[in-house]
Parts: sequence; C-alpha cells; structure tokens
Amino acid sequence: FFFIHQSRSIIDHRYHRSSPSFKNTITQQNNLIYPLYQYYKRTVQPTSNTMDAANKMLAELSSRVQAGDVDGGMAALSKIKIAMLDIPQSAQQTTLAANALELGVLLSVAAGDLDAFARNMAQLKPNYARGAQTEKKDHVLGLNLMFLLVENRLSEFHAELELLTDKEANNAFISFPIQLERQLMVGSYDEVLSARSRIPDPSYAFFMDNLLQTVRDSIADCVEVSYKNMKTKDAIKMMKFDSPQQLTEYVEECRDDWIVEGDTLCFQPPPSGSKATDIPSMKLIAQSLSYATEMERII
Repeated sequence: FFFIHQSRSIIDHRYHRSSPSFKNTITQQNNLIYPLYQYYKRTVQPTSNTMDAANKMLAELSSRVQAGDVDGGMAALSKIKIAMLDIPQSAQQTTLAANALELGVLLSVAAGDLDAFARNMAQLKPNYARGAQTEKKDHVLGLNLMFLLVENRLSEFHAELELLTDKEANNAFISFPIQLERQLMVGSYDEVLSARSRIPDPSYAFFMDNLLQTVRDSIADCVEVSYKNMKTKDAIKMMKFDSPQQLTEYVEECRDDWIVEGDTLCFQPPPSGSKATDIPSMKLIAQSLSYATEMERII
C-alpha cells in the first residue's frame, strides 16, 4: 500500500508533463491503481478524526441513557452505528462498538422493546467474541439470560451458560437469572415471585414483570384444577398480588371464566375429556371375538 501511494504521487507528477498519448496510458493505469488506493485509505489507514467523532457520539449516547431519554438515545445510537461502518476493525473499534451496543441494550429495556433488545444483542456478541472487555458486560449478559428465560428459550439459555467463565457465573448480575432458572425447573414458583424484591439492578424489573406474568398463569392453571373455590385473600397471597384490585384486574383480563362472589373466588370446572366408562368395552370385545370366530371358520 505504501508503494501504491508513492506510485500515485509519481504518476500525478509525470502526468502534467507528458504527451497526450502518454496521458491516455497513464489514465488507464490510474483507473486500476486508484481503487486500491481508496481501499487502503478506508481499511488500513484509519483517520483519527473518524474515531474522535465516534467517541463524541458515544459520550452523547451515554448521557442520553443516563438521563432516561429513550428517543434521543435511539437517535444517537443510530448515528454511531452508521459511523462505525467507516472505522476499520481494531481493538479500539471493537471496544467502542461494544460500549455503544451495550447502551443500546439498556435503551431497548427502558423502551420495553424485546425485538430491539434481540437485535442489539445479536450485534454485540461478535464484539465479545473478539475479546471486547467492558464495564457493563456482566450486566448485559445477565439481561440476555433474563430475556431467554422470558422467551422460554432454555436450550439457548444453557448454551450461553457454557460460554461463561467461573468468575462471570458468580457475578451478581448473572447468578440471579441462573438461580431463577433453577427455581422454575423445580416448580418453586413462590420463590420466583419473591425474587422481584432482590433484583440486582432496576433494568431487571422489566423482565421480572414478564416472568411473573408467566408464573402467575402457571399457578392459576394449577389452582383452578385443584380447587372449586378459594378465598380471595388466599388467592392474593398465593399469586403474590399487592391488592384485591390487582386480582380483580387479572381475572378480568386473563381468567374471564372465574367468578368473584364477595370474598370468594369460584372456578368453573374444566371441560372433562373422555372417561373409561365412555368406551364401549363390551361391544369392542364382542366384535373382536366375532372376528376371531369367523377367521377360524375360514381357515
């Protein structure tokens, strides 16, 4: 590439002092060399101005996230993603991209946008694979595990655990979703519901709310099969609602077949399937014996 740069300088100098035929030949050669020179400038010779501009964008993005400005943060994130396309891959570029995308992950959690969360994580993981070490890495990895739990993607959850070091697995941000997954697997729903008060960071509340809804639905499925009726105070305690109003809202939105009568919650009997008595066993036996007799006669 140094040779290309020097050759282009020499060609430009001789071009203005040569005959028209020589100029035509030089122009043809120049058309071959110039694209290589541009490639060199773009991929091998990063400009400090571009990196400085990206660092300023990162500072702006960070301030937007800290201020809770979701819309402004999303706009700043889009700008820095575009700017990163002009910066050649290097250790500095990888770290800068990881920092920006981690802030993007936090923004998507603040916005409650699971699709944006998944996109930012997909873009962030290659930077981690290239060795990016950032301050928020454990925090973001823990949020990703929470996301996989909420989506019930347990195979991917365990695949992510295999990539963690012992130090990372023992970090509070990551050990929290690991413990939650174990409680879910053994059916300790009461412990899962109580875990919301022990979240390691406020950003985990969004995923806990989604997870609590799933757990409450599971408890409700068990309750309506196990009981014909239940006191509302017992249902509130069992499903970890804070007030009777929350229970009423849940029944109206998710369990319209439940009936609230004063302080009692009545459950509609689940539709029963076929019972053993519904099977015409004697008729089937008679038919089988008849077929066997006919077969014996034929033989």
